[in-house]
Amino acid sequence: MKDNSLSNILNQYESKEQIDGQLYTLNLGPTHPATHGIFQNILTMDGERILHAEQTVGYIHRAFEKISERRNYSQITTLTDRMNYCSAPINNLGWHMTVEKLIGVKVPKRVDYMRVILMELARIGDHLICNGVTGMDSGAITGLTYMFIERERIYDMYEQICGARMTTNMGRIGGFERDFTPKFHELLQDFLKTFPARFKEFCTLLERNRIFMDRTIGTGAISAERALSYGFTGPNLRAAGVDYDVRVAEPYSSYEDFDFIIPVGTSGDTYDRFMVRQQEIWESLKIIKQAYENLPEGPFHADVPDFYLPEKADVYSKMEALIYHFKIVMGETDVPKGEVYHAVEGGNGELGFYLVSDGGRSPYRLHFRRPCFIYYQAYPEMITGSVISDAIVTMCSMNIIAGELDA
Repeated sequence: MKDNSLSNILNQYESKEQIDGQLYTLNLGPTHPATHGIFQNILTMDGERILHAEQTVGYIHRAFEKISERRNYSQITTLTDRMNYCSAPINNLGWHMTVEKLIGVKVPKRVDYMRVILMELARIGDHLICNGVTGMDSGAITGLTYMFIERERIYDMYEQICGARMTTNMGRIGGFERDFTPKFHELLQDFLKTFPARFKEFCTLLERNRIFMDRTIGTGAISAERALSYGFTGPNLRAAGVDYDVRVAEPYSSYEDFDFIIPVGTSGDTYDRFMVRQQEIWESLKIIKQAYENLPEGPFHADVPDFYLPEKADVYSKMEALIYHFKIVMGETDVPKGEVYHAVEGGNGELGFYLVSDGGRSPYRLHFRRPCFIYYQAYPEMITGSVISDAIVTMCSMNIIAGELDA
């Protein structure tokens, strides 16, 4: 195996580009606007060339997994949306599906389709920000400002579902706390009608832009073999040519009902990562249209009185409803003993929840499979030998979210 240690690199390196005859160390982060988060990369530099990189994580570690051992199952939802906060509803709904698998609840078909609509809206919002900022890091900020407008339209729809925009706490175990509102229908219909033309402008701005292509093609490349070795999933893996997608490999929430393709790249470089996300936005639009046009009739939550709050009018007038309300809010409901793993296709790849229950009111153990934490291991390998400006655009195209990285 190749020795990539700093001492070995320095021993073998013959520099013709040294500044004052010596190499130097550069701290990229933890507080640096170009890192898009609170994490540090210690770079050994020869001029602009990166000879060695070592990343440091944990600057915003919040011990969510340990906190979960002292919270009831419904309260953990607010922890999940503080991981990848660019697509928080996927985190929320993935957690609810995990608990439903543990307690053996089958949700109505309408809930599945409602979840698909919201998860795909979240995926679009996540990819818009990642690709908009990738363009900004290569010198084109206009596209980002236009795409922020579109993301705000998605957040307007979030508000109709849960009253929040970024840390959403969306949905409930067993479904949703309310059905889609008339205003949500109006906003979604307008989005489906007008977004494609606006997104097309963004595509035209960057996809065949010669400056952007020169900055991104061949930058931060990783092979399919190396990506799989690191445990890549999501757009970063698909950009390397591997067509793995949890929605297809292990369908959940009725994803098997929908017709869509999995975009893949070839070289695993920054441009391929950008283009895979671009194409996934179009595919997400297709899925949303199918789900909305075929939205089933029926209830918007399962019959799970141990987890679903009763109607407020009943709480004020019926003793049984008041008892259930108290038990749910205070976390007085025991769950079955068991061990489950459930994964969803998050904005960055396979977002998994490994849950162990000892039959109590809180998880005995909970582990989040966070895509960012896994593929950030490869970042030093991907930028070694490149220049500092390439390291920045590579980091952005990987969509490293500090909240998901540290958890």
